[in-house]
Formats: sequence, structure tokens, C-alpha cells
Amino acid sequence: MKLDYCVLGTNDMEASIKFYDSLFEQTELKQVLATERMTFWQCKDFAFAVAKPFNGEPASNGNGTMIGLNVGSKEEVIRLYKKVLELGGTCEGEPNQRGPKFSAYGRDLDQNKLVFSA
Repeated sequence: MKLDYCVLGTNDMEASIKFYDSLFEQTELKQVLATERMTFWQCKDFAFAVAKPFNGEPASNGNGTMIGLNVGSKEEVIRLYKKVLELGGTCEGEPNQRGPKFSAYGRDLDQNKLVFSA
């Protein structure tokens, strides 16, 4: 089993698109579709999206919820972590060896928690 897609909620679609376009610019994820409610980035085996909640309520992040993205190398973990901070995101854990994975934790502009690991 593998992760097929991930959707994170946003309350500011324009800011979220700018954040993720910039974060993903040197990765295999490319923006492929945008509607008024959702924007999608995709690569061969994975899709990522940001969306205004379908029920019209404000988007919120889950306490303890995080999205883990294997990015292939320690260098890429560090680069993406720094990019999150550069784009206005926040630190939730600097790049470091954690058990069998080298990982870093950050939050996007809507406070969704992202984990980059190798």
C-alpha cells in the first residue's frame, strides 16, 4: 500500500497556491489543475491538493495530524524545510536524524503540519 493523494484545507487559496507552487518548484510535483475550490499538483505516483472545505466551514488543522513526504535525500529534506520557513511557514522540528529517518517538520500558512523525510 502507498499514499495515493493528500488534500490539505486552506482558508486563503491564493496564498496557499503561491506557497506550494514555490515549495514544489524544484520537485517532481507540478500544478496540473486549479478550480475555484481546489488546486492540484501531481507527479507519476502521487497527487497533492489544497482545498476550501466542501462544507463551507473554515479549514482547520488536526492536532497530531501530519503529512509525511519522502523526498529522497537529506539534502532535499534540508532544502524543503528551509523553503517552508522562507515562504512564511513555521518550524515544528529542525532537520535531524529521528530513528531510521532523517526528517524535518514545518507548518504551511494554514498551520498544516508537513514532514519531509529521507
